Amino acid sequence: MIKKTWQLIRLAVRGDESDIVEGNIDRAIILLAIPMMLEMVMESLFAVVDIFFVSRLGVNAIAAVGLTESMLTIIYSVGIGLAMGTTALVARRTGEKDLRGASIAGTHSIYIALTASIIIGAAGVLLSEDILRLMGADKDVITEGIGFTRLMLGFNFIIMLLFLINGIFRGAGDAALAMRSLWIANGINLILDPALIFGIGPIPQMGIEGAALATIIGRASGVVYQSYHLSRAKGIIKICKGDWLLRPGIIKKLLFLSAGGAGQFLIGSASWIFLMRMISGFGSAALAGYTIAIRVIIFSLLPAWGISNAAATMVGQNLGAKQPERAEKSVWRTGYINMIYMGAVMVVYLIFSQQIIALFTDETVVLQYAASCLTILSYGYIFYAYGMVIIQSFNGSGDTKTPTIINFFVYWLFQIPLAYFLSTYLSTGPEGVFWAITVAESVLTITAYFVFRGGKWKTVDI
Repeated sequence: MIKKTWQLIRLAVRGDESDIVEGNIDRAIILLAIPMMLEMVMESLFAVVDIFFVSRLGVNAIAAVGLTESMLTIIYSVGIGLAMGTTALVARRTGEKDLRGASIAGTHSIYIALTASIIIGAAGVLLSEDILRLMGADKDVITEGIGFTRLMLGFNFIIMLLFLINGIFRGAGDAALAMRSLWIANGINLILDPALIFGIGPIPQMGIEGAALATIIGRASGVVYQSYHLSRAKGIIKICKGDWLLRPGIIKKLLFLSAGGAGQFLIGSASWIFLMRMISGFGSAALAGYTIAIRVIIFSLLPAWGISNAAATMVGQNLGAKQPERAEKSVWRTGYINMIYMGAVMVVYLIFSQQIIALFTDETVVLQYAASCLTILSYGYIFYAYGMVIIQSFNGSGDTKTPTIINFFVYWLFQIPLAYFLSTYLSTGPEGVFWAITVAESVLTITAYFVFRGGKWKTVDI
């Protein structure tokens, strides 16, 4: 059994093609999920290591990174939303055995990404200080963090392309290539982070701006790797010169699919910004604690998100192959696998929250806020496990509208009012916000479950 499991892991990491529309479903899920999970492990490791080094610069630096990250989630929302639409369209065309159509969808998504990132980057560079002030940053945080914010927003196109091209790979079922691009990007970032932040040898000490430069250089390297494989046919998808010919119909279809995906994350991101603003009202220590805890939580959630991406690809390709029942079965099996993983992480966080947070800060008040956040949010991990798989399955089918509506009602009409009621009206402080997040995510999962069982997603045509 152990030998067979190890062989399967080796096949997944090596990038052997999984039989998504035929054969054993569990095997197909695992061959997709392992590289997708490892891809997100590297991304989550980046988030944790980044805050580990930045935390050595003090509370103001942590707060600046936290506020900037909350703004960057808007960019992530556009990038991930576009990647969702691209993954759904590429997966559907791949399931139909139309690899040329999949390539054309990929090129047109790149057009959209570059256009959006130029607009966002220009606005971000010009308005960084005003945005930080609006987010509740005090004068010291703005002074220390403005350079970091400008760099991250100005070079957002690199982040956008990295998300997007990996979406192309995942839709085609080429999860190993997506995994390797993140390994390269974040491996370089991990090496450069301490060198540029603190200075080594001839490299000057750049402080928080060094963290931004490490991210930019690392992720740019990942994009170069992705571009090489897209143009050299090293994977399932090869983009040829003729695929770049502008086709307005494809742009329209991608915008329609991506609008729902981006809408989901914009709704969630805007909700997160409101929560961040709410917590900042309780002081820099609470904000720093929340920022550290969220980075640790992302460390565990991103691998789970990688598993969920496997469900999206399974659904997309099986619907393309006219096998809706196999698509549905793959969702429940993926959810079960994700539940086992998230349940194990929950146990670790409940037992060792204090010890984990102590790795990032020795300031007592910050540690208490962060450990409290980590503990409270982990109570909902079993719900999160199935919820993220179901939401991604909607997206993989091309039904990005349904999860957008669910997100709006749960995050905006339920989570934000609940957070305000608990933290301010009942005077529970930041812990009220933490509990609101846990309750809201659980409600989202229950709602998504019943809607998914209705089966309308099986009839979506893209």
